[in-house]
Order: sequence, then structure tokens, then C-alpha cells
Amino acid sequence: MRVTILGAGAVGGWLAAGLARGGLPIGILARGASLAALRDRGLTLLDGERREVFPVQATDDPAALAGADILLLGLKGQDLPAALPLIQRLRGPETLVVPVQNGIPWWFFQGFGGPAEGLVLPAIDPGGALAAAIPPAHLLGGVAHVGASTPAPGTIRLMKQDRMLLGDPSGRHPAALAGLVAALRAGGVPAETVGDIRREVWLKLWGNCTMNPLSALCRADMQAMLEDAGVRGLVEAMMAEMAAIGDRIGLPLIGAPGTPGATAIAERIAVTRRLGAFRTSMLQDLEAGRALELGPVLGGLVELAAHLGQPAPALAGIHGLTRLLAAGLRTPGLA
Repeated sequence: MRVTILGAGAVGGWLAAGLARGGLPIGILARGASLAALRDRGLTLLDGERREVFPVQATDDPAALAGADILLLGLKGQDLPAALPLIQRLRGPETLVVPVQNGIPWWFFQGFGGPAEGLVLPAIDPGGALAAAIPPAHLLGGVAHVGASTPAPGTIRLMKQDRMLLGDPSGRHPAALAGLVAALRAGGVPAETVGDIRREVWLKLWGNCTMNPLSALCRADMQAMLEDAGVRGLVEAMMAEMAAIGDRIGLPLIGAPGTPGATAIAERIAVTRRLGAFRTSMLQDLEAGRALELGPVLGGLVELAAHLGQPAPALAGIHGLTRLLAAGLRTPGLA
């Protein structure tokens, strides 16, 4: 199995390191300082006191990496529409695309059924170009539960790895799915096959749609936010609104027998608390001056609520505030 990585940042680099440790040939498309670091030193993974370096094929020429068995997309969700021409140059006729982004992916509602069947969300896929070019039959879905950062070009700092979940939304590629999971596990990545990857995407978003934008607005870690009663109450309101959206589309987050809504939300917040003073990816992006992953994580959810006619005032309000924050950061003279 030959793997190409587009977007070897925190998550993409973590997976690239695991695949390389497992013995697979890895090609990384990079440029600038990242390309120089990967060529000169290889891909560096820092895990506690352990430092590992993996040789990889790094290039800025898409033709040199085209046609791999797996094209793993580690780019942020908001960068994917502009990257589509490059993605198409890297794909071959049999290449399976494996997107690993936070939020609702472009393919989520294709073949989904119900009131959101085939829905294209402008915040995620403006004009529907991604959905048209890469339907579920040509991809495997991925959900990464990991804490990682990029302290320097070509270097990944691993704080906590929980699970890498992979699924086949079309059901057409069981052998490729099993092979990718096995390769990751061989390299020390706790990868698992899941039967319903859409549900796993939705479950992760239940936390991300609240903690990520709120952390950017507060510039605070998750522990600090959840210890504040006012912020915690807003988190609970946003989670309840998303749960109501899930009920409308057939992805219930609350409602297991004997589990009232407040209890389910409290249990999820308790799980988040166990991560401690964790700084979300959106907060890391804000502090580094990078674009915020707002559309996939919250903007698409607000658009989905509007499509359904489902009230979501807390989600919409936090989306508006974070959108203004992001716009201000792009305006010269504002900090």
C-alpha cells in the first residue's frame, strides 16, 4: 500500500509517522520551510521524552506522488475547496481519498436519506465542487481523537492519542479499510474500524462545535472554560441545540433508554473535563495567526439548522461572534 499525505500538520503528520513506523512508503506534498525540514531531517515525532525521525519522500511536485493507493487529507476543512485542483492531480483511477478533518465533511449527506439527503452546505463546500468530484464511493471516512501540535516545520508534538476511527461510508472498500487500519495499528496508532462513520463524525462534532469556537473567543483552555459556570451553561445550551438537530436527521445524541438529556450532556462534559487544561485546535490556530476552522465546525451546523427550520440561537450567536473575531484578525491594524 502506497500512501500520499496532503497536509502533514498535527494530525496528518501523526498519521504519517505511524504509517512510516509500520513500514509503509510515505510521500508528503509540502512546500517552503516544511519541505526543507522534511528533506533535510525527515518527519520528527515528539512523544514525551521520546523523539523519533522517519524518512519520507517529500516533494512539491504533485506528479511525483500521483496515483497512490491512499491519499490522506490532513488539511483543515476550510482549505479543501481551494485545494481541490491539487487533490485531483494527486488522485489516480483507483486512489481512495481519506479526509481527516474536524466538523461535517463535504460527503456527509450524500446517500444519507431523510430531510438532509444530498444537502450541500456552503460553509463547507461552496458550489458543491467537492461533493461532485469526490463522492462517498471514492473515499474512506476518518475521525481523529488526538491531541497534537506542530512546534516547528516537519515536527509533530504528540500530547495524547486516543483513537483513530475509520469507516467506509459506501461499503465498497472493506479490504482497503482493513489494510489501512492494520497498517496504522502496526505503527502504534490506535486505529479502529467503525460500522457507522457518520455517527462518529457527529459525536465528535458535539464537543467540537462548542469548545473550539468558545476557546477562541475566551482564549482559554477547556478546563478553565468548564470551571466557569456561565461558560459551562452556554456549552450545555449549544449541545442541547445540536442534539435537537441530530434528532431531526436521524442521528440522536440523547435519548437512550433511561438517559434524560441533561444527564447525557453532563456525562459528555465530564469526559471533556478529563482532558484537563487542553488547548483546542481552533485556539492553537488563533494564536498562530492561522485561519479558523469555523465553517466545518460550526457554520455548516448553523446552515443545517436553517435548512431544517430548527431553532439554534446559541449555535448561531457563537458562530456570529467567532466569525466577527476571524474577520477582525484579517483586517490590517486589528489584533
